[in-house]
Amino acid sequence: METTKEKKYTWFVGIDVSRNKLDYAVMRGKQLLFHNEIENNTPFIKQFVLELKALKGFTMSKTIFCMENTGFYCNHLLEVLHKMKANIVQEPPAQIMKTMGLVRGKNDKVDAIRIAHYAYKNRETLRLWHPRRPVLNELAKLSALRTRLMNYLGGITISLKEESTFIKKKISNQSMQLCNNSIAALKVDLKAVDDLMLKLINEDEELSRLRDIIVSVDHVGPVTATQILICTNEFRDISNPKKFACYAGVAPFPRESGVAISRRRVSHIANKKMKALLHTCAVGTIRGNNDLTAYYLRKTEVEKKPKMSVLNALRYKIILRIFTCVKQNRKYEKTYVNNWMKPAEEEGNDI
Repeated sequence: METTKEKKYTWFVGIDVSRNKLDYAVMRGKQLLFHNEIENNTPFIKQFVLELKALKGFTMSKTIFCMENTGFYCNHLLEVLHKMKANIVQEPPAQIMKTMGLVRGKNDKVDAIRIAHYAYKNRETLRLWHPRRPVLNELAKLSALRTRLMNYLGGITISLKEESTFIKKKISNQSMQLCNNSIAALKVDLKAVDDLMLKLINEDEELSRLRDIIVSVDHVGPVTATQILICTNEFRDISNPKKFACYAGVAPFPRESGVAISRRRVSHIANKKMKALLHTCAVGTIRGNNDLTAYYLRKTEVEKKPKMSVLNALRYKIILRIFTCVKQNRKYEKTYVNNWMKPAEEEGNDI
């Protein structure tokens, strides 16, 4: 994703997105011109852009449209602006909120103005939004649907299992029988979603290639591979393993203030779903018989390191292996040797 410092922007439009309406504030430089609100649908958004174009001195190439990422509520706005080749910035709400300083009170109008001010203050470092491929968007929607189905299924089955040891067997069996149809239907729907996701990946050459590389790493399955592809936008938005480790809540950060020095800890500002999947992969490695199993046993039993700290290190090792294989466009090999090292080794043997 490119930054905005290649161009000099003079117009800044801050947009507060909600389900039914859009509040927008327009700034020229640091001067606020006006605020307005429109309905959140395509015809009104097109009319809003046409009204902006009618302003004296306004050009799309010199304008930044900044908004918070509020999920699918942004879809109409993003679609119209992208078709008009606008410069779009979509930031996490927490990112904008933490740059505001001390604030008291809020409403949609004030939020739109604050977003416009954020775009103006950070105009040199903002990252422009670029859409994902349609197939990846569809995959992301299916992945979210799969998560909801899993939650529904778990909510029913786990609660029935938990209460079975505390109530009479007759009542427990009755509850199970009453829920059997719902559980069976959820399992059918879940399989249909999995099959469609698999079909989408297999029919797309690039997604299929990347998926095969990722799952070649020991104990990394198709669900984790799919989520990595979605989160990294096919390794376009995040191509650095350290950045991905930070995004997934695996990278530890120092905690120091003067002479008070605490041990490094991971941040809770992370994609917890991605972290949970990586944790499952890490737990799988210690149950196998490979180099990471030996690493875990050495760190925990010989060096007496905390188990969760070592598991976090295993998560990072898995990330490194995935990103290295993707960068080199090859599947993971346990006995892989870099070709560039061979000449040096041969020279050393001659000596």
